[in-house]
Amino acid sequence: MNLHEYQARALLKAAGIPVPDGEVAETPEDAERIAGRIGGRVVVKAQVHAGGRGKAGGVKLANDPADARVKAGQIIGMTIKGLRVNKVLVAPAADIASESYLGVIVDRSTQRPVVMVSPAGGVDIEEVAAKTPEKIFRIAVDPRYGLLPHQAMALAFKLYRGVEQARQAATIMRQLYDVFWSAGASLVEINPLITTKDGNVVALDAKLVVDDNELERRPAIAALRDSSAEAPAEVKARDAGLSYVKLDGQVGCCVNGAGLAMGTMDLVKYYGGEPANFLDIGGSSNPQKVVTALQIITADPNVKAILFNIFGGITRCDDVANGIVTATKQLKLNRPIVIRLTGTNEDLAMKILKDAGFSALTDMDEAVKRAVELAKEAA
Repeated sequence: MNLHEYQARALLKAAGIPVPDGEVAETPEDAERIAGRIGGRVVVKAQVHAGGRGKAGGVKLANDPADARVKAGQIIGMTIKGLRVNKVLVAPAADIASESYLGVIVDRSTQRPVVMVSPAGGVDIEEVAAKTPEKIFRIAVDPRYGLLPHQAMALAFKLYRGVEQARQAATIMRQLYDVFWSAGASLVEINPLITTKDGNVVALDAKLVVDDNELERRPAIAALRDSSAEAPAEVKARDAGLSYVKLDGQVGCCVNGAGLAMGTMDLVKYYGGEPANFLDIGGSSNPQKVVTALQIITADPNVKAILFNIFGGITRCDDVANGIVTATKQLKLNRPIVIRLTGTNEDLAMKILKDAGFSALTDMDEAVKRAVELAKEAA
């Protein structure tokens, strides 16, 4: 679950991290009133679950309240990476002397939280990693003890030469690690972590992603979810108990089981195609899930062919077959479907599909190759 910047900033501020004041506006008039209370120049920032807001025109400086109203009017209602902006954060413009990056992530290779810093702040950390990886410094944290003072200071001196600023940064690192741990986060970032002209270290921006598996234990964090700011397909999938992630390819994948779904996407790429999504219908035998899955896949205009890859263990192949038949009756499908079914009630599933005018394969490679070919022909 992604949090908005203003929500992440509130959590950081509650942990003691220095964060500039700011308020959320849902209308240009609200932005004007907030800017009037703040005084001076302000920054108007789109609150949307998408990166690259600045490049997309979602972050603008305003010189006075009237200008804040104009800038908010330009941002509210715009679309950034397919997501509509419904609100903006209005905050005082900072007097920046330097910018750095600070983040905490879950690292699979070390199986620990890793604190990362870089003196190259203010840009995407992925860009820094690709072009100047030597500017990224990391420490894997033992979760039994947390981020220790000497570890934080060692990283802080990678950012600042001055002892006072390094001490401030080290304190912020430990506070940020506490936020990461208490929120059940998989990622928390401050980018940029700035120094002001008077030497203070301040968190100017914040990003926080919470592991969905942690939400049941953290109802206060779960209550921060803003479904209106999420992709409609992802909301629909979550409500239906499906695991769905949209990608940029042309082969729509509907699979049961996360491991098989990953293997299916790998095979799609191996045979020269690009998967349009990760979609796991899970292990339950529920035909309605298949209907919902097809609705989600067919709503993506990039999908040129649909691939069902079902290995029936807990999932019954006949239930999936019934779901496919039901969904194709409800939806006007104008894209080819390739079906691979094998496992529990396989023979019954094949009969159901045959009676409805479908054919199905049992070989995974053959099915994937056929789906990739059909997607290329339709592209």
